[in-house]
Amino acid sequence: MTRKEIEERKFRPAREEARDADKAVGTPQTQSAAYRLAFQDPDFLLREDLRPIRFQLELLKPELLLNEAKIESTFVFYGSARIPAPDEAQARIDAATDEGQRRVATNLAKKARYYDEARKLARMAAQYPPNEAGCRHFVVCSGGGPSIMEAANRGAADVGAESLGLNIVLPHEQAPNRFVTPELSFQFHYFALRKMHFLLRARALAVFPGGFGTFDEFFELLTLVQTGKMKPIPILLFGREFWTRIIDFDALADEGVISPADLNLITWVETADEAWQAVHEFYQDLPAPGC
Repeated sequence: MTRKEIEERKFRPAREEARDADKAVGTPQTQSAAYRLAFQDPDFLLREDLRPIRFQLELLKPELLLNEAKIESTFVFYGSARIPAPDEAQARIDAATDEGQRRVATNLAKKARYYDEARKLARMAAQYPPNEAGCRHFVVCSGGGPSIMEAANRGAADVGAESLGLNIVLPHEQAPNRFVTPELSFQFHYFALRKMHFLLRARALAVFPGGFGTFDEFFELLTLVQTGKMKPIPILLFGREFWTRIIDFDALADEGVISPADLNLITWVETADEAWQAVHEFYQDLPAPGC
């Protein structure tokens, strides 16, 4: 008896079983959907009553791959998918065919500078060194789409760093931006699971001007921290002029629907330098992150 014999695997891997199952003789029995291995049967996996299993799989797949990549924490970027890069802003204004389109294009162009700020902040975060065990922290993470999300992944790529993209299946055609690291590009069916993965490893989060999706993600984060479900992290809100025009945060406190102290969950910033300094100050008295 040897240690190798004791430790070796006694059951065949599922991959081998699946390969052999594909070689089944063509009979009415083997050609029936009932005969397929459960994990090789898309029709079975997509049944309505298999939704709990799909939830588990969508939670588990990114978790396993991120663990294998030694990504311990992330720096998450939220923001609009419509804000143009500065070099594209004027072209969009020029392409407007009526006054309404021109007004919207002009308003978006005013926010184009946030593309550059997101890219710069991502470059800063992406250069945070791994620890002695090779575990990585402040790895840039975005929704994987265009605009602010692209700027974040692009900033990481500028310094040769990997970055995450958490894409979502939508009715209209869309794809991950070209700066997402392919091995860290994930696709989700469930918004809920995608939002979980945004926050499970988040150690800082930058929120840029955005629409419904940004609001959804931003306010869920505030709620989780406000209620104590999640420990505080730096929540960096870019664009005071935009946000205070859209939302009267002080009025929420004045109306009594939130506590005045809840406003302290937000750190207002306008530049990447301010944001990175706020993160540094938040963590400076804490022990170095482990693996």
